[in-house]
Amino acid sequence: MPNKIIDLGFTPRAWQDESYRLLKRFSILVVHRRGGKTVQAIMRLIHEALKCKLQRGRYAYLAPQLKQAKDIAWAYLKFYALKVPGTLVNESELWVEFPESAGLSGARIRLYGADDPDSLRGRYFDGIVLDEVAQVKRELWGEVLIPCLADRTGWILFIGTPHGSNLFSELYYAALQNQEWFARCYTIHDTHELADDEVNRMKAQMTPQQFRQEMLCDFSASDDNVLIGIEDCQAAQNRVLREEQFSFAPKILGVDVAWRGGDRSVIMQRQGLQSFKPIIRQGLPEKTFAGTVAQIWKEWGADACFVDNTGGYGGEVVSRLQDAGLPATAVVFSEKPYNPRFLNLRAEMWFSMAGWIKGGASIWKDSTLVSELTAPVYDNDNASNKLKLESKDDIRDRLGFSPDIGDALALTFAHPVYSSVEHGPLVRPHKAESDWDPYRDQ
Repeated sequence: MPNKIIDLGFTPRAWQDESYRLLKRFSILVVHRRGGKTVQAIMRLIHEALKCKLQRGRYAYLAPQLKQAKDIAWAYLKFYALKVPGTLVNESELWVEFPESAGLSGARIRLYGADDPDSLRGRYFDGIVLDEVAQVKRELWGEVLIPCLADRTGWILFIGTPHGSNLFSELYYAALQNQEWFARCYTIHDTHELADDEVNRMKAQMTPQQFRQEMLCDFSASDDNVLIGIEDCQAAQNRVLREEQFSFAPKILGVDVAWRGGDRSVIMQRQGLQSFKPIIRQGLPEKTFAGTVAQIWKEWGADACFVDNTGGYGGEVVSRLQDAGLPATAVVFSEKPYNPRFLNLRAEMWFSMAGWIKGGASIWKDSTLVSELTAPVYDNDNASNKLKLESKDDIRDRLGFSPDIGDALALTFAHPVYSSVEHGPLVRPHKAESDWDPYRDQ
């Protein structure tokens, strides 16, 4: 540690301060344009280099191209690094080096271009920032950077703004499910970096897809056939309902049972327009998870429970609940829908959920849920001329994760549930399309 406090003249913004305190060895920040992510990353490099105890500490800032790295970060790096007395600057090789004095170890921070991976091979780094990740090749991470961090257990911070499906989106969605990683998304509404007038001006001058991608950090903004938009999700997250707006409605559980290793088993609770924080379990055998479902069912006083039994994966959960006197309903995603315009029940459930979200729902405020709800795309099945939803396997192949939480919430729309004063809440069997409203109590 330095022998004295070094004032770099930097005051972090609220989101920068929050995220910095939560960073881990592997971290990824998704931030809107002009949000301050590059300065945040440069300050982490400087801070960690100043604290470095190892000899010949080496840190790197990477952008897709070296020229881009220089344009984006070089001025920031020099401005703050030169506040440390004795700092050396090499303009031709684009590095700054702190002195080996006053408790400092002489660590160096250098700029690189990801378009020249050979310049990185064989090197070691104590810390790396990779900026504009959406524009770099997938192989860079696995083939080049991971080995560079291995021998000194270095850290890496990925930063950028979404641009479709690529290494950035894959890393972000995977990081949300990995406790060894820190992942956070900051939209223009999270950072409050720009004045409302400027945000409204940008929104008017940009296409809806551009605004969603650049300012709302929507990875799927470039897809015209996304079923649920990020703006609708954010509106639902920020919507606060009074209890009397949903307390009269039946209480419904949606249970998505893990299909394979890495998937999660999820319980979602919904009452009318209100959904609640999911209960997520990973690695539990079905019989144990069934006990968790039964406990939640009894404590909450659920009126109906729909369990995914596609491929037979939830069969034991259903049978154990029924054996305990709890009338769980098995749901198979491929079964016939109520409305013939859909290819199967899963598509119909998700379309019903999309209407519910846009129709005034309130959902749990969490970036993981938003990521899953906005992930699936829909299309028209040419053979049957019916609307179909992207499958779980296709989403996993495209984005690297399974929308287990989203499917659990969608399962609460599997069958209509209505209340009867005389008989209590009942699950209504299949009936005509005109006689069904999926989120209004009957």
